Amino acid sequence: MTDRLKGLTVTLEDSINEDSAIRIIEAISMVKGVLVVTPSVDNFGDIMNRSRIKHELRQKLFRALE
Repeated sequence: MTDRLKGLTVTLEDSINEDSAIRIIEAISMVKGVLVVTPSVDNFGDIMNRSRIKHELRQKLFRALE
């Protein structure tokens, strides 16, 4: 027996502007069974978190190369 899903999360490879996202949102909305598609706005906290993660990964890579 398989689990029943109540939703899916889609993450974009890179942040894009709203005008470019409209077609993606429309396409996902046309898929059978999709009730609502809600965009998630990129904010400064997201940018800061990505920068910290990149920094931490670089530090680990440099340590590994030593």
